[in-house]
Amino acid sequence: MHNSVLVIGGGITGMEVSLMLANAGKKVYLVEKSPIIGGNVIKCEHVFPNLECATCMIAPKQQEVLQNPDIELLTLSEVKEVKGKVGDFKVKIHKKARYVDLVNCIGCGACYEPCPVSVKNEYEENLGERKAIYVPYAGSLPNVPLIDTDNCLRFKGEDCQACKEACMFEAINFDEKDEDIELEVDAIVVATGFKLSIPSDSKYGYGKFDDVYTAYEFERLFASNGPTNGNIYKKDGTTPKSVAIIHCVGREERGYCSRICCMYSFKFAHYIKEKIKEAKVTQFYREICTPGKSYDKFVEEIKKSGVELIKFEEIEVAPKNGSIEIKYKANGKEKVLSVEMVILSSVLEPHDDKNQFAKVLGIECDEYGFYKEKDEFEPVLSTKEGIFIAGCAQSPKDIESCVAQAQEVAGKILQLYGR
Repeated sequence: MHNSVLVIGGGITGMEVSLMLANAGKKVYLVEKSPIIGGNVIKCEHVFPNLECATCMIAPKQQEVLQNPDIELLTLSEVKEVKGKVGDFKVKIHKKARYVDLVNCIGCGACYEPCPVSVKNEYEENLGERKAIYVPYAGSLPNVPLIDTDNCLRFKGEDCQACKEACMFEAINFDEKDEDIELEVDAIVVATGFKLSIPSDSKYGYGKFDDVYTAYEFERLFASNGPTNGNIYKKDGTTPKSVAIIHCVGREERGYCSRICCMYSFKFAHYIKEKIKEAKVTQFYREICTPGKSYDKFVEEIKKSGVELIKFEEIEVAPKNGSIEIKYKANGKEKVLSVEMVILSSVLEPHDDKNQFAKVLGIECDEYGFYKEKDEFEPVLSTKEGIFIAGCAQSPKDIESCVAQAQEVAGKILQLYGR
């Protein structure tokens, strides 16, 4: 026994299980593919149903992770090989170079402005721009930039060191190399989260018409640290006076309900009414799912704000005379509604590499692509002993359920493999 655990995924589930294990005396290796921790939650301004500040809720957890001496955080890292068995897993991890020293950098941001390169910021859903040396968005933790070698002029052969010259703390290191790390651990926790599906059906108009947004695109529009500083604007810079929110996008194709889409749809209605009081907001739904104990109350409060709800059978989005036309069928009748903005509430789905990664781990995926549990009575046990699954890696769920499952995993590991 090595008294150590590997946690894969630095979102809210991975952070929670890491902290519980570390505080109980375990050495934890927390592996995160991106340059920051916090997962999908940090893209949000508020979380339902109490509309708490998402950053205020999660930042203390991020700081705890960064400061805990028993948690070794490996960002920009991916698990490439897993061998062995429960109590004696041998893991190989590939860690990409950041080219900025995590110790020397104080996060002052002096290196950003001199960089001559600007590209679309994928962390802002491509709604804003970033430099070739950057942090994904204000408030990112660790608050240390990285260099995007695909776009950095120096890594393209030009003699540019503008960022290095601007750094008075000598934190920029162009000679840093990728690392291959080998670990031995007792157990592995898979908390890789989810991605939001991108609407592929042309009837929704996404990618074809201006002002048709995915949920995370709209979330970043509203976010105070987002590309518009929290102002809800159309692509032409004007404020929308009418918005349609379409539920259940992708549900029929994927065959499951994501449980949280209705709630974040109602949260978006609140966002709009908060910022644009005169805006007309219409929600198109097939059925409403509110599984939390305080969720119904939240929905009823949103309804009272003047949001219209329409239960539809069929729907299609098309442009017309500078606006967007919603053609829908409700109660057997075909109707039309013109709006200025459309938000698509898509299902949560597994990451694209889930099958390949399942082979690396030696576990299985279910029919929907999420990591398969041992049985319905043991949802955090994977199909391989010693490898646990938690959060949205196992199935779509809300924050409260992710935290509860993280606590269950930590409890099982401490029970099975000692304190």
